[in-house]
Amino acid sequence: QLQLVESGGGLVQPGGSLRLSCAASGAALDYFAVGWFRQAPGSEREAISCMSSSDGSTYYLDSVKGRFTISRDKHKYTVYLQMDSLKPEDTAVYYCAATEGLVCSRSVGFYDYWGQGTQVTVSS
Repeated sequence: QLQLVESGGGLVQPGGSLRLSCAASGAALDYFAVGWFRQAPGSEREAISCMSSSDGSTYYLDSVKGRFTISRDKHKYTVYLQMDSLKPEDTAVYYCAATEGLVCSRSVGFYDYWGQGTQVTVSS
């Protein structure tokens, strides 16, 4: 059974950076499509990035393009989300998700495994 644990959230000033980690246990992520989502209070959970297992192709939400970068470590047990030039509107709980498959998706319902979430607050 795959388990995911996020870490790296916290309080950061506007313009700052954070690196979120999503550590997998129970299986390596070689054949899993992975995604990062976020949910702000009163809002639906939205996909901000995902990475396919087939070719490493990626997707980014328009509002984070050029600021956020998804990556995997070479041993395929951890997925990262590097977040730069953070804005107050990036404040949310961030979740990583995974599902067996080659191509990732922006759909919440596509993913079978979820982490517990990590809070990111961008404020001066």
